[in-house]
Amino acid sequence: MTDRVARLFDAYVFDLDGTVYLGDALLPTAGETIRTLRRLGRRTVFLSNNPTHTRVAYVARLTRLGLNVTADDIIHSSQVMVNFLLRQMPAGRLFVVGEEPLKAELQAAGFELTEDPQRVDAVIASFDRTFVYRKLQIAFDAIRAGAHFYATNADRYCPTSGGGEPDAAAMIAAIEACTAKKVEAVVGKPSPHTIAAILDRLGLPADRCIMTGDRLETDITMALNSGMAAALVLTGATDEATLAASAIRPTYVLRQLGDLLPACGREK
Repeated sequence: MTDRVARLFDAYVFDLDGTVYLGDALLPTAGETIRTLRRLGRRTVFLSNNPTHTRVAYVARLTRLGLNVTADDIIHSSQVMVNFLLRQMPAGRLFVVGEEPLKAELQAAGFELTEDPQRVDAVIASFDRTFVYRKLQIAFDAIRAGAHFYATNADRYCPTSGGGEPDAAAMIAAIEACTAKKVEAVVGKPSPHTIAAILDRLGLPADRCIMTGDRLETDITMALNSGMAAALVLTGATDEATLAASAIRPTYVLRQLGDLLPACGREK
């Protein structure tokens, strides 16, 4: 059973993969819904746990798909990780199990990247399609030598038009399995670190915002924990059977993003 949201909110937070687009195409009704909300004067921002693209790349992709956005409209786990590390260890030396965009953002923020396990202050685990045994060995040696262990996100897989790709949870699990050390902090959705980043960007109380996403354990959990309304859209990782079996209960269940618009919003 799906819902139609009966009211307009002041701000709308959208997950990207599986919610706004899948692969290289907008999902049905996504473009017109977001453009209508903006025309009605509602703030829209986009949130992703995927650290394999920079904010500039997200802007370029959304613009190419017909949504004119700026870097200020994008919040992603790499950015949240940078801010977390600047508070935790501003001069930290890092070993990154991740891809080049994440490494570039960390270096741009002043962090030194090293592959010498004896010099590593923190191992950062992330979505890494270049993962090889050598990276696992360095992470293993660094953590056993006393390095901290943090992660950008803990998604099990990233949805794609072909099904999906193993995500950061696989990297975290590999490192935890060999070191017997649990990851100390995961900064992406649904963590308090990402909640704080969103509310700071919007400058609004949580009850005036709605988060829309396709994952119960990240998007919906984060929204409920923050006090935002939580809209699950059935266009990505979660289907009706998965929802029925879950104890996580979203505020709304949407067939598509167009169901975010109440009748009054569609008529204007």
